[in-house]
Amino acid sequence: MKYQQKKDALVLLEDGSVFYGKSPNASSISTTTSFGEACFNTGMTGYQEIFTDPSYFGQIMITTNAHIGNYGTNSEESESSSPKIAGLVCKNFSFNPSRVNMDKSLHDFLSETNLLIICDVDTRALVEHIREHGAMNAVISTDVHKIDELKSELAKQPSMNGLALANQVSTKKVYELSDESDLYKVAVLDLGVKHNILRHLKNRKCSLKVFPWDSTFEDLQNYNPDALFISNGPGDPTPLKNAINVAKKAIETNFPMFGICLGQQIISLALDIPTEKMHHGHRGINHPVLNLETGKGEITSQNHGFVVAKEAAEKSELIQITHKHLNDDSIAGFRVKNKKCFCVQYHPEAGPGPNDATYLFDDFIKLMAN
Repeated sequence: MKYQQKKDALVLLEDGSVFYGKSPNASSISTTTSFGEACFNTGMTGYQEIFTDPSYFGQIMITTNAHIGNYGTNSEESESSSPKIAGLVCKNFSFNPSRVNMDKSLHDFLSETNLLIICDVDTRALVEHIREHGAMNAVISTDVHKIDELKSELAKQPSMNGLALANQVSTKKVYELSDESDLYKVAVLDLGVKHNILRHLKNRKCSLKVFPWDSTFEDLQNYNPDALFISNGPGDPTPLKNAINVAKKAIETNFPMFGICLGQQIISLALDIPTEKMHHGHRGINHPVLNLETGKGEITSQNHGFVVAKEAAEKSELIQITHKHLNDDSIAGFRVKNKKCFCVQYHPEAGPGPNDATYLFDDFIKLMAN
């Protein structure tokens, strides 16, 4: 297609900082102002998977890789049915993607869902600012001459701290993924589950029944599953009282359970171990994690702005910490003592290693088999 001329645009942070750029798709969409929490991802590849990850719902994505869009998109590589970010901020946006199995350009992929793109931004300076001052709300817009109005609207936006978002990305109806050859049944509590997590479970002969975020423990048990899985997802885990109650009942009854990312935080809260908001989160595909039980290091994919409170976790007699993040010693995984329950803060399905952490799915199968 013939692309429209770029329009002047800006990124305005809640502390008043302004970063200017251009929008390559403002003429192609109806909404040219978008609000969200500004975050950044350091991955060199995988932008489509990032943009469609439900855990990024409500966030304006800043990419640190200098070139975005150069290999287009492919319909089989999305982690959900549509892009979930609130908008994209990048340095160089490619209008001429080149890839054999490309379905469409990134411009069209994002524009079709009315998502604003801003490029030609000094993303190094922007990311450095967030690293120094912490994650904060932001607005991206082509209304570059209405800064005072944008500031006023930005001040009204809710903080991510205390914000429940799982209901915005969870399935609305229960659905099943199964084959006659499956050996196990897993009830999935969908708080924003990524497609590739479901693929990994399916590839290990698991029939899956995926439940909405507000399903009760009894709802999941009515499926007569061999285990429960609590998924990743966006927002603060603390308001998700129902999910916390599901995890609490599973632990009390010693029912097999595995949690990933937000799932770990939910399990932690079920054990009365608090979570806390991070300064600027972990988002990238090169995060080093140490498995404390095997002594092996793992290169992991991470995407979270909340984390299990380290001091409380270390003091708890209910859990055994199994993994730690080597950059900041944060809790990257634990298992519940004398219970059939374990969880990790990172994404073993994402394959940055590429298969450093896929053993966790095998461990989940062993938990059911035993």
